[in-house]
Amino acid sequence: MQKTTLWNKDFILISLSSFFIFITFYMLAVTLPSFVLDDLQGSNQQIGLVTTVFIIAAVIFRPLTGLWFDELNRKKIIFYSLALFTVCSLLYLTIHSFSMLLILRIVHGVGFGIAATVTSAIAIEIIPVQRRGEGIGYFSLFMSLAMVIGPFLGLTVLSHYHFTALFGACFVFSLLAFACSQLTRIPLKLKLQNQPAIVKSYNWRRFIEPKAIPISLAGSILAFSYGAISTFISVYAKFLGMEQMASYFFMVFAAMILVSRPFTGKLFDRAGEHVLVYPGIALFVIGMLWLSQAHSVAVFLVAGAIIGLGFGALLPSFQAIAVQVSPSHRRGLAMGTYFMLFDSGYGLGSYILGMVAAKSGYRTMYLVGSLIVACTAIIYYMLHHRRSKARLAQ
Repeated sequence: MQKTTLWNKDFILISLSSFFIFITFYMLAVTLPSFVLDDLQGSNQQIGLVTTVFIIAAVIFRPLTGLWFDELNRKKIIFYSLALFTVCSLLYLTIHSFSMLLILRIVHGVGFGIAATVTSAIAIEIIPVQRRGEGIGYFSLFMSLAMVIGPFLGLTVLSHYHFTALFGACFVFSLLAFACSQLTRIPLKLKLQNQPAIVKSYNWRRFIEPKAIPISLAGSILAFSYGAISTFISVYAKFLGMEQMASYFFMVFAAMILVSRPFTGKLFDRAGEHVLVYPGIALFVIGMLWLSQAHSVAVFLVAGAIIGLGFGALLPSFQAIAVQVSPSHRRGLAMGTYFMLFDSGYGLGSYILGMVAAKSGYRTMYLVGSLIVACTAIIYYMLHHRRSKARLAQ
């Protein structure tokens, strides 16, 4: 009989490895802007470029990793990718120029793209088939926790210590990610009976799940504006004269995601995705508008709470839709497709909205970001909602 235990040692270890990878990613995402401005004497446009080159490198290697995972030695892939990720985390201590930082970010992005994808693929294979939906939800929760703990931890360390301590902490978390991955028993790929032989061609469908593309495009637009929050919130808080509040912004943001997660999951199952998506978009837009007009600590933190509530409803909903609309044997690929486009939107948003901030200021940047998020509702309706109604009508 096939095992149905979800919370076994290997699932916990690979989830923790993913958690530490994303903690490192988000700690750097919110603190490197200050490093570029203060230590390297860079510009707002260069802040966005630091994030963009990282994401581009990750996006290029995400689909390639899915192919390698099926055809090459899995233990070697996770060993070398996390070793690269860990070494890059340590090398931030040696950076003294913007050009060196860009080169390191590209290489670090390669390590991140491979490591983040392979840990997700391993988790999907460890999860019992009977509990795959539940297991993917819990695995995603580890990433969501890192998304909110990482920024808070990074800004807290930076407010009390120098960048040396921050980069040292990132190295420790990367080392923990590496250790957890090496302690995980990685499942061997099994050849199923009557399974058609894989044709070794580089057709794009081997890398991307077409049915997940529509909802992934909606997710990329959401990520486009979210990039302005995670990348620029620390320098925006400094601009407002409330630098110490940046870490509390993410604390409030995290609290709303964690509080809403159990309710949103049940509502999604019982009432469908539309009940969550449209209010989630509205809340995100309202929060971004509120943030663009912040003049006090109260308004700044309330904006974080509203955005967190909207983001907490949208992110798992889009992920679940991507899996639902895809064939059961390509669900892992559907998640890869979703995160590839999500990462692309995040990287582009960090760079393009950074250019807006450089020319027009942070308030205008968040105002533009709110308008872009509003477009998510149109894209969602055209590419998913309307199609789902047509399928039901048939």
